[in-house]
Amino acid sequence: MEENGRPNAEPIRLRDYTYHLPDERIARYPLSPRDSSRLLVYGQGTLEHRRFTDLPRYLPADTLLVFNNTKVIPARAYFQKPTGATVEVLLLHPELPTRVINDAMLVRRECVWACMIGNKKRWKPGEVLSATLTVGTQEVLLEASYADYDQNQVRLRWVSDHTFLDVVQALGEIPLPPYLKRGTEASDKHTYQTVYARHEGAVAAPTAGLHFTDQVLEQLAAQGTQRAFLALHVGAGTFQPIKASTVTEHRMHAEQVVYSRELVGQLLEKADQIVAVGTTSLRSLESLYWYGVKLLRREGTSFWIEKLYPYPLLAAGQVPSAPAALAAVAEHMDEAGLSELVGETEIFIFPGYRFQLCRGLITNFHQPDSTLILLVAAFVGPDWRRLYDEALSEGYRFLSYGDSSLLWRS
Repeated sequence: MEENGRPNAEPIRLRDYTYHLPDERIARYPLSPRDSSRLLVYGQGTLEHRRFTDLPRYLPADTLLVFNNTKVIPARAYFQKPTGATVEVLLLHPELPTRVINDAMLVRRECVWACMIGNKKRWKPGEVLSATLTVGTQEVLLEASYADYDQNQVRLRWVSDHTFLDVVQALGEIPLPPYLKRGTEASDKHTYQTVYARHEGAVAAPTAGLHFTDQVLEQLAAQGTQRAFLALHVGAGTFQPIKASTVTEHRMHAEQVVYSRELVGQLLEKADQIVAVGTTSLRSLESLYWYGVKLLRREGTSFWIEKLYPYPLLAAGQVPSAPAALAAVAEHMDEAGLSELVGETEIFIFPGYRFQLCRGLITNFHQPDSTLILLVAAFVGPDWRRLYDEALSEGYRFLSYGDSSLLWRS
């Protein structure tokens, strides 16, 4: 297969999608209030500098805004050994008794999670770590041991009837992105969540949504802008820069998405007026489209979108319309009696991709050498560099706690 799935296509060169980001331009803390951040508006080759409170005036009244309402869990925990050594455990995704994150939050007494483990050399196979937690008014002993040492799968056990969500809320801290280069503070528990966060399970926030306030949402509703929600539980892989010599060899970590039947209906009604709030929402929506394609092609009903699945079909012109793909999803859900659809995606969007659902994108400014820069370049075309040069020269704040942009597809 060629670099982007098209015969004889030019390879994607990472050096063409990098830029210099001075350390002082990384926002270490958010602004207050949230909606006081700046907003760079891009469309049809033009750029405008605004405030996020101006967003409603730049969205047509019939827009359907799609939000990711995942909620960040305190996924970073520390266990101290009797020797004094500290072992850091970062929860990534559940393995047992279920991989469905919403259900995993409700598990009681025992579960297994895939983790990143800091200071792993100090934690030997067969060794049990423990921590005493105060859950509500009750003291609870939590024990951690390896379920699979090589795969970094950790078994967690606690002798009480509390849910895992109760336990992790008492145990852990909000895991900030590593590029912030600071420890988690009490304020982050609030500021690193969107105001509409509902479904626990993410280890990173969908940061494009951090700018929204209740006031902005009320203004949008007053002008007739519609809202829809999905839940992609953002994983730690979102922070990983591309290091592979060939871009398409970069490992995309699969992320779990939950779609409601109501959402599918809303998308069918507004298939040409969709604006994604954040790259996670955009990837989720495009993945839903390709799941509909799989259903139309009779490739089974398992919702799993491989990272390069779209490209051969795009190259061959085998691309059904958005309404056709969404209708296939709706029919499948209705026939199966599903009010919710749970899927996993590792879709990799880079220049050469053709977007099927999203007309606009609200997003922050991303790291150089990242998959998200490639996604932005795919969305707006070569002007991505002009957009970033402008943001740097105009003093915009970058990354998770930084400023925002509204991009219209090229």
